[in-house]
Amino acid sequence: MSPYLTSHRSFFLILWIIILCGYAHARFFSRDPLSDGVSANSWEGILRLPSAITAESTCEQTYGFLPCTTTVLGNLFLIIVYGFLMFKAATFLSGGSELLLEILGPGIVGGLFLPILGALPDAMLILVSGLSGSKETAQSQVSVGMGLLAGSTVLLLTIIWGTCVIVGKCDIEGSIAIDSRDTRGFSLTGSGVSTDIWTSYAARIMVISVLPFVIVQLPQILNSTSGRHLAVLIALIVSLCLLVAYCLYQIFQPWIQRRKLEYIKHKHVILGLLTHLKKRALGRLLKDDGEPDKEVIRKLFATIDENQDGNLTHNELRALVIGIQFEEIDLDHDDAVKRIMDDFDTSGNRLVDEEEFVNGVCRWLLRAQRARVASGDAGPHTMKFLSNFHTETKREHDLLDVGDQSNEEAEGIENVKWTSIKAVLLLLLGTIIAAAFADPLVDAVDNFSDATSIPAFFISFIALPLATNSSEAVSAIIFASRDKRQTASLTFSEIYGAVTMNNVLCLSVFLALVYVRGLTWDFSSEVLVILVVCIVVGVFASFRTVFPLWTSILAILLYPFSLALVYVLDYVFGWS
Repeated sequence: MSPYLTSHRSFFLILWIIILCGYAHARFFSRDPLSDGVSANSWEGILRLPSAITAESTCEQTYGFLPCTTTVLGNLFLIIVYGFLMFKAATFLSGGSELLLEILGPGIVGGLFLPILGALPDAMLILVSGLSGSKETAQSQVSVGMGLLAGSTVLLLTIIWGTCVIVGKCDIEGSIAIDSRDTRGFSLTGSGVSTDIWTSYAARIMVISVLPFVIVQLPQILNSTSGRHLAVLIALIVSLCLLVAYCLYQIFQPWIQRRKLEYIKHKHVILGLLTHLKKRALGRLLKDDGEPDKEVIRKLFATIDENQDGNLTHNELRALVIGIQFEEIDLDHDDAVKRIMDDFDTSGNRLVDEEEFVNGVCRWLLRAQRARVASGDAGPHTMKFLSNFHTETKREHDLLDVGDQSNEEAEGIENVKWTSIKAVLLLLLGTIIAAAFADPLVDAVDNFSDATSIPAFFISFIALPLATNSSEAVSAIIFASRDKRQTASLTFSEIYGAVTMNNVLCLSVFLALVYVRGLTWDFSSEVLVILVVCIVVGVFASFRTVFPLWTSILAILLYPFSLALVYVLDYVFGWS
């Protein structure tokens, strides 16, 4: 089925739902008693209406025309309908963002617009939960916003995170998952996923982003009531600063990644050269006191300098590096020669004289020695540190670069103008739907809570994230199922990024509502759940890049644990 037909069907389905939600006319009975027409005494034959139909059980229509109800099934139906509309809004925003990214590329779009647009449905729901009605009504409904905030974070880091490990599992060998090889079934330790180091950095940023939660919770921790409003303001400022810093990092991250990867490749080439020179010098590049043996290095220079003119040319260096294996970092010989020339040629004349060669080799030998001392390698004369340092550099390269992303790039865009119009229309449609139906959804959740006596927090914690994060969850799971380390890295980075935006953008909206409307911050158990899940998963993912299958079980179990923790703290220990 073509995307054109799919988008039009979605549009007409949404239009049909809106038509069904049209204004309905009704009439209340008067206060005068109604006779049954049989009893002679009018007061004996009064028809008494059920007590459920009272003035107190009436509901207020959102915008004056959208339907509302006080029954359990009616509110459940409204939650499903409005939740579906929010799901479509998130889908439209996601599709428009991806088209915009294809046209304009990363940078401002990928670093600034995409994270904000991804968090827009959640932010919209949180905003309307505290804007509607009086201060008392807002205080009651704001728990819906907190439930959504906590539920989205917990859902992403538990069920979705664990499912991605399961569907993307490959055989683990030597602390790395082998792409597209899954022969060990559901081995808890021999099967799993591995990511690059940038994914670990994203997890660390996610851990840092919980700082505003800690700040706003300090008065409760210190049993202080006077500084709660000030703590909300400070947490809001810190949250906004973290939001700006994260967006800037996202904008410049591709540039940082390229620079760091280039340095690792350069270090790999130089250490490959030193290892090759060590073999030609029979391992005598260092003296007994651990200092570089400059005489041996000068003799090596003389053997490389074929015409004995005191300078190494491009061709002479190329003849040297032909015997060095650089295939594992995808470098040709000319690239390796250029890197050596750039590092050793301090005069800039595109020639390496004897002194420059000796100084360059000594500099890198001393740098490798410092790494040996840090790792505890004993012996001033041993050369084992050089090969170890070379191996460590290759490992760093593997962690930084998990493949050429050009393999995943899509075909060129044929009609840029039409694609741009489509992207803008999808973004506008998604924004309008999210803005229009966020308030009715919050009202339906609040009414459902009143009808069932279930706290609104638990309803929003479970139900609303399924509406606002379902499209993101499905795409993440499908992407992770490709069984490659590159796709696994991108998938988990997206999960950590979505949680980070929850912790900075959505929390900023929530804190602004609490501060401006003068609401009471009374969410200790909810904040504790967010802190526990973010810190446990974030710290665990910050210092490792391999996740065996058993980690998915622990992650998924964190979801029911979070629900149970909130219930026990609020209704057993009375935190709220």
